[in-house]
Amino acid sequence: MGIYKRYFDLIATGRKTTEIRVNDSSRKKIEVGSLIRFRCQGDEVLTRVTRVARYTSFEEMFEHESVASVNPLATRDEQLANIRQIYPPEREALGVVAIGIELVDPPRPA
Repeated sequence: MGIYKRYFDLIATGRKTTEIRVNDSSRKKIEVGSLIRFRCQGDEVLTRVTRVARYTSFEEMFEHESVASVNPLATRDEQLANIRQIYPPEREALGVVAIGIELVDPPRPA
């Protein structure tokens, strides 16, 4: 999965333990134990899925998920604004998936 640099760095250092995406067709296949390789600007990091939770919206997701696990550098409102810059309302309408992740390998050049 491609990811923005600010989030890649948080995953690579183990500070981001929940990745959130819209629940499109490719995300529906994710299950506990799946491996996800995040890529950014020529670097990559391998993670293992520890849990998967599905929600109807980002608002509902943050009623159940810790903002610090998604982005320890942002408040709830800041993170909602960040997400909504990435995903327009029609994408959010697909539903939201919160993916618990843990590092498998340290980051390395792709």
